[in-house]
Amino acid sequence: MTDEWSDDQKTQPDGREANVAHGPPPPADEALPEIDFGMFVMSLASSVLVHLGEIEHPESQERTANLPLAKQTLDLLGMLQSKTRGNLTQEETQVLENLLYDLRMKYVDAKKR
Repeated sequence: MTDEWSDDQKTQPDGREANVAHGPPPPADEALPEIDFGMFVMSLASSVLVHLGEIEHPESQERTANLPLAKQTLDLLGMLQSKTRGNLTQEETQVLENLLYDLRMKYVDAKKR
């Protein structure tokens, strides 16, 4: 019997190899933080910062800009803002608005470089 977490590659049903997460999952008794809208938005915002080269990539520890991926994630946040309009608390709306503004300004600055 093989350890399902020891392989870096797994085969998809169509025969292609797919990357899978490295290492075993966290222990069941280790409590993960509760996911809420703010945490989800902050996760996406962190991805934008990684793709802008503002913060290090968590695995490679490198700062590399990838503007198309940054824009794609910004567009996703914008779509989320549009689709959730009227359904968020005032605090959630403000967090999303402020993040989008700040991230868009960083994106514009990165495009100028």
